[in-house]
Amino acid sequence: MKVLLSIKPEYVAEIADGSKRVEYRKSLFKRSDVSIVVVYATKPCGKIVGEFEIATIIQDRPDKLWQKTKDLSADTKESCDTYFQGRETGYGILIKKYVSYHEPRELTDYGIKTAPQSFCYLKE
Repeated sequence: MKVLLSIKPEYVAEIADGSKRVEYRKSLFKRSDVSIVVVYATKPCGKIVGEFEIATIIQDRPDKLWQKTKDLSADTKESCDTYFQGRETGYGILIKKYVSYHEPRELTDYGIKTAPQSFCYLKE
């Protein structure tokens, strides 16, 4: 199963160059059979630009999550703390292998009219 995640362009660039190997999330998709994340770079890009395999997903308190993933993150502890502020639980999606698409794709190529706030499942 594939899921489409909306990710800010600056974070997509860090994923693409390998400096960011974990994607933090406040909430996560419910299905356990998701193995591929298709990456939608939010505006101003507004395109589907690549995908990555999920190595594993870590669920923990934000401070513990940071300790477990800080070496995989391009983020600072302060930005991570701000992102998870007020949350009891956070998620870290560990990136196994990212592949950039040669030609960025439109949401409509996947039958999607508007970008998801966080994620949406994709039909295979």
